[in-house]
Order: sequence, then structure tokens, then C-alpha cells
Amino acid sequence: YQQSSHSRQQVLLILMKFEGQLTDFVVKIKSWARELGFSELRIADVDPGIAEIRLQKWLACHFHGEMNYMAGHGTKRSRPDELVPGTRRVIVARMNYLSSDALDWKDTEQARMSDVLAARVSMYARGRDYHRVIRSRLQKLADRMQEEIGSFGYRVFADSAPVMEVAFASKAGLGWQGKNNLLINRNAGSLFFIGEMLVDLPLPVDEAVTSHCGQCRRCIDACPTGAIIGDKLIDARKCISYLTIEFKGVIPIEFRPLMGNRIYGCDDCQLVCPWNKFAEKTHIDDFSVRHELDSATLCDLFAWTEKEFLNNTEGSPIRRIGYECWCRNIAIALGNALRSKLDDETGKQILNMLSEKRKHASEMVTEHIDWAMNQSNESD
Repeated sequence: YQQSSHSRQQVLLILMKFEGQLTDFVVKIKSWARELGFSELRIADVDPGIAEIRLQKWLACHFHGEMNYMAGHGTKRSRPDELVPGTRRVIVARMNYLSSDALDWKDTEQARMSDVLAARVSMYARGRDYHRVIRSRLQKLADRMQEEIGSFGYRVFADSAPVMEVAFASKAGLGWQGKNNLLINRNAGSLFFIGEMLVDLPLPVDEAVTSHCGQCRRCIDACPTGAIIGDKLIDARKCISYLTIEFKGVIPIEFRPLMGNRIYGCDDCQLVCPWNKFAEKTHIDDFSVRHELDSATLCDLFAWTEKEFLNNTEGSPIRRIGYECWCRNIAIALGNALRSKLDDETGKQILNMLSEKRKHASEMVTEHIDWAMNQSNESD
């Protein structure tokens, strides 16, 4: 917890004295959150409920792949009061990320899906790193709260600590957990980030909302690799987001053709979700598209040197995968492009780029480049 000039007991006594005004204080918190760019803020208690049981079963099935950090913190991931002793409430806020420049975004993304030479980068990763943006603004919110009531215990997170974000956001009524495991809000779809503040304040909690997925299974049917194996059940080892971001090794051959032109993440389940017709655009400049990542071609991005990669991804979530995995992912996409009916000149250009990159590539990247070059022999 942040160091406080008052003991935790003193803070709680102060709050209890004004217990009748706690609801008014929460109203203020939500108003300040909107001023800081958050679309909505709600509050949950620290009881994980059935979510903890589901997490343990998921881990036991090894669906987390090589994400060992998912199991590395034991029950701290599902119990905020163990992660940060003294926690009594989880404040959860969401922030939209759909670019304000996106016109007819679904049609545009679908068109890029069909263009084998288009480099598909997940929409959330085209701007500034959301971890920094959300943590910074949650800190400002905490500062404003302390100005109002004095010091209290808290910590802020944005996908930066072992916290079951979607589970607690769902419990707080910020939305419901969809079949694709993403949080869905009936007024905003799922194109938003989530951040949390763990606090030792006995704030009134919000009510959860019911699920509105019904019998719909569009996300399940749209998943390119069949990674959504049940309602709220994802086998990460098959997920393209996992393969292109979290996984650092040689991508299994059976998944490579299914990856298409997706080089960082995958938005397919969100593209088909009916609730995303209500997706809200962001007013946060930090999430504006950088380096034309919404329109770049595979050849454009494969031409980046390691220095250009580091420069162009500074302050971006993409940087954390490293240049090696960046080249690996694009090599697979170029191989898939070679399997299509490309004109001879374009095919030769891609083969030349692959051959040139191979001269200085690591052993791992070379394996994927060799696979990609061989795909020209598989072309129809």
C-alpha cells in the first residue's frame, strides 16, 4: 500500500463516521473517473466466487500454455486481499480504445481480413501502451480521492498484476463475461481496456448484470483455430493472440495456415460479436493509430530493421514481443500470402524479402522463413 500519514484504522473510523455520505462519495469518484477519460467505473467486493474454481480447473487442464505466471501466484490472483493485505473493495474502470478516426470499422477490418497482403494488428495495440495510460489516470483518481477524504491504502493496476480483471469487472456490473472470455457491456460492446484500484475503504458495491449472450455462438464459430472450446473456456495454446504475443518459440505448423495475415493478436471474435455494434470510440489521443498500423502491408512491416522496430514501437504494447517474434509472425503471414494467387511480380518480391531477411535471422526465425518460402510451391 501507499504510505499513509494516518493509520488504516483512523481512516476507517473517519469513513464510518460519515457512513451516510459514502454513497455521495462514490458518486464523486465516478464523476472524477469520467473527467479522467474513463467511460464507466463500478465497485466490487473481494469475494471471487465461482471464478476462482474456474481458474483452478483451467490451469489444471494446462490451457494456459507457457503463461506460467497465470499459476505462479497461487490464490493471490483470485483473492485481492491476499495480493494486497487489507483490501476491502475492487474499483474497476473501463476506457474505450476504438480509434476516433475509425470509419465503418467493422467493414474496414473485414476487408483487411480478406486482403492477404494486409498486416493485421489487433486494434487495441495500434496506439500507446494502455498499461501506462490507465495506471497513470487511476493514480490521478486516487490522488483526487485522497484530497477529499485523506490518505487511505490503495494500489492501482492495468493488466500489470495477478488480478482476475474480467471476473471482478463482471461482479461489479461493468459488463458480463462473454463466451470468448472478454467483458461485454451492453452499451459499449467489448472494445475497451480495464483497470483496477484495490482499496481498503468500505465503499458500497455495485450490482452485477446478467449475461446477454443467450444462444449466440458467433465468437465460437468465428475463432480461426477453434481456441474457444466452450462457454468462457479458452485453450490459449490454440489462440492466435497467445501464439503471436505470449508464445516465444516455434509456432506449431498446424496453426500457421490458420493465422492468415494476423501478426499481432486477433480480433475475429470481437468483429462478429453483435454487441460491438454499440462499440464506442475513444476520446483519448494516446490510443490514436501510430505508424499506419491500421493500413500497413506485410511487406511494409517486414522491411523494418531491428532499430526501426524499437523506434516505431517505443511506448507501444507491441515492443514487448521483441523483434525476433515480430519477424516470425510476419514471415508466417507472408507464407500464407504466397499460398494465394499472387501475381508473379508480388510473389518474387516476397520471396526476395524472405531470402534477404534470412541472411541475418536467428535460427528460430529462419525456420519460419523456410516454411514461408516453401508455401510458394503450395500455391494454387
